[in-house]
Amino acid sequence: MTERPDEPAGMTGGAVADHRTISISQRGNLKALESALRKQWRLGQNIVLCWSADERGILVIFVPHYFLGNFCARPGVEGVQDNEAFVRELISGSRGKPRDEFFAIANRLDIAPGFIRLDTPLADDPAVTSGVEQLIKRYGLSYVSDRAVLLFDIAEFSLFTPFEQASQLNSLSYSLNSAYNKLLAKGIEVHFSRTTTGDGYYVWNRALGAQANHDLFYFLLLVVADNAVARRASHGNTVPVIRAAYHIGSHYELYQAEGVNPTVHSYIVGDVTIELARMAEKAQPQQILIGHFETAGRAVEGDAAVERIYAPAFISQCNEGLVALHGIQFAGKTLQGLQCRLSGAGSGDDRRAVRRLLITDKHGLSRHAYNLEFTLEFEDRTLTLGLAESALAEDPPAAIAAPPAALSSLHNGASQPAAAIQEPTLQEQVEELASLLQDRFEREPRENG
Repeated sequence: MTERPDEPAGMTGGAVADHRTISISQRGNLKALESALRKQWRLGQNIVLCWSADERGILVIFVPHYFLGNFCARPGVEGVQDNEAFVRELISGSRGKPRDEFFAIANRLDIAPGFIRLDTPLADDPAVTSGVEQLIKRYGLSYVSDRAVLLFDIAEFSLFTPFEQASQLNSLSYSLNSAYNKLLAKGIEVHFSRTTTGDGYYVWNRALGAQANHDLFYFLLLVVADNAVARRASHGNTVPVIRAAYHIGSHYELYQAEGVNPTVHSYIVGDVTIELARMAEKAQPQQILIGHFETAGRAVEGDAAVERIYAPAFISQCNEGLVALHGIQFAGKTLQGLQCRLSGAGSGDDRRAVRRLLITDKHGLSRHAYNLEFTLEFEDRTLTLGLAESALAEDPPAAIAAPPAALSSLHNGASQPAAAIQEPTLQEQVEELASLLQDRFEREPRENG
């Protein structure tokens, strides 16, 4: 994740351009573009939204960092896409726009476009375009509608000494790297990013799509397994007891200002991180929670349509691919079998519905989640991880939020959810983030006191 001296800043992470395929003149363009963007960025005062190629350089739309919030708060025009949906679409996916669409966007925002002159025209080359995209995104704000994210949280973290806390974070960090290497040896590369929560990490796959979400689920299993094996061999409080959560949802991605440059690493915040935080807040040590989400299923060969599925069907699809992980080594032992299940789900012809947990936070807001259990089979023993179903608290009556038929449909991967999944507005997500940060700042003095 460290930048190389010969790369323009912002070219690390995500779909990185291969500089071996970029000419010297185009490398010069990227460096000149990066310098101009940094100057107009003004330490985070402005953000860039989109760009369009021009024969003498590129056109860009820069706005003050507070502009999008104010724009989304304006009332929409009847018959026209509302402002928040317009902004989300604008900052999703590719930022390069055809010239006509670029000026239509500037007109809708009522912003005069800027122009950055380059020594030579930008080449119509995928590697160059990818390089420009990475730079633009680094100096802007991005929206992702569907991405898997993990949260690893260390149980009772504040009760340990500073040395033990550092040791536990280092141990968890090693488990992340170990899981990456184990998957890479099987031909599965998870381009993961992470940000610390103070007592754990948010982790996500920089790649997008159904397969990337599956790969991150495999990554979760291997991290938990590596941590469990390390705990068995450790002494003292050097290896953490963790709780984990997996969810798929939307988020915003940004690069914060550090000194005179934006950071190399991105940060994410949005519906998916807020849901994970609320789930982990109620999780027990060693428990693994799976959120109640809707996402794209794996594409079926010969079928152009991609089915939308829900968490139980997603886990079922992941379970089918676990055979690819057989043969992985843990502490010198070869993995011979790996199976996972959501608590309450039957096996084989058993059509029992999975058990949904009702999680209510301190604000009185509720969401559903599922408890994940999985087993690793070795030649001489079987290791069961996650919280056993017998250890779960009895559901209150309110937790039974759907009739058996609806729950059965969820288990079978039908296209109708048992409960509607409503995504918070941008303003609600910002307010929720502020609440989480305030809670942490208020809690830290008591924990350190």
